[in-house]
Amino acid sequence: MQITDWTDFGLFTAVARNESLAGAARETGLSQATLSRRMTALEQRMGRRLFVHGASGYTPTTEGRALLDRAKRMEAAARDIAHWSAEQTGAPRVRISAGTWTTDHLARHLADYWTPHAPWTPEFVSCNRDLDIERREVDIGVRNRRPTHPWLAGRRTGLVEHAAYATSDHVTGWIGPSDDTAALPSEAWTVAHHGADMVAVSNEPQVRMALACSGAGRVVLPTFAGDRVPELTRVSGIIDALTAEEWLVCHQDTRHDPPIRAALDALARGLTRPRPLQDPGQSPTLTVG
Repeated sequence: MQITDWTDFGLFTAVARNESLAGAARETGLSQATLSRRMTALEQRMGRRLFVHGASGYTPTTEGRALLDRAKRMEAAARDIAHWSAEQTGAPRVRISAGTWTTDHLARHLADYWTPHAPWTPEFVSCNRDLDIERREVDIGVRNRRPTHPWLAGRRTGLVEHAAYATSDHVTGWIGPSDDTAALPSEAWTVAHHGADMVAVSNEPQVRMALACSGAGRVVLPTFAGDRVPELTRVSGIIDALTAEEWLVCHQDTRHDPPIRAALDALARGLTRPRPLQDPGQSPTLTVG
């Protein structure tokens, strides 16, 4: 019997859980066309019809539900192996995914919420898309919305605000994302509102900040990141359309594991950021849930 790539079973579970290619595409970062091809190829290799394809989406058949049960056990086994492996070399690693600026904040302030004697070891994964917690790509994700899937647990840490920054009010041009990176709300907002005024672009957020620091143009940043850069000043008010909740998200099955529970509690402290010095009369925005 031909052995199927384990990755295909992970993609299968994403499609089966969401019962749609669109939902699975958001989880995996793959296109709907790619997922469709992979599912068709999987059905052919397995010799079984796994989905009913229709207007309502991709509904698992009886065979599909049976495979989903088995695939979930595979994921549980993979998680056990990962934890076993980490335990051989000290405190278990907890993989944490967050966007560029949140990862930067957590790294800069690590000593505020973690010590080498903690029962977990932080492993940061900087990524501006949601890595798959169900498939154990990461253990904890810092997300900009409440989790909606029933297998995910969430803890609200507060709000994240954005503003425009530049070296002075006299700078009028804008720094934007490359054509293939306008995915984050702040990037899409810049393109939608100031696309015609962009004087430079980059696919890397740190490069866009550096361009703004050089005086090339204005850049949209979360206030907790922009306010700490001495070369930059706010040149706009808070952009209300970009204000979003911040959530710590993990899998329901692992949230009570001691290392992950300890990491969640510590990260909640690490993500409680004081309001910027430019607003001295206001109390902190973030509250720990």
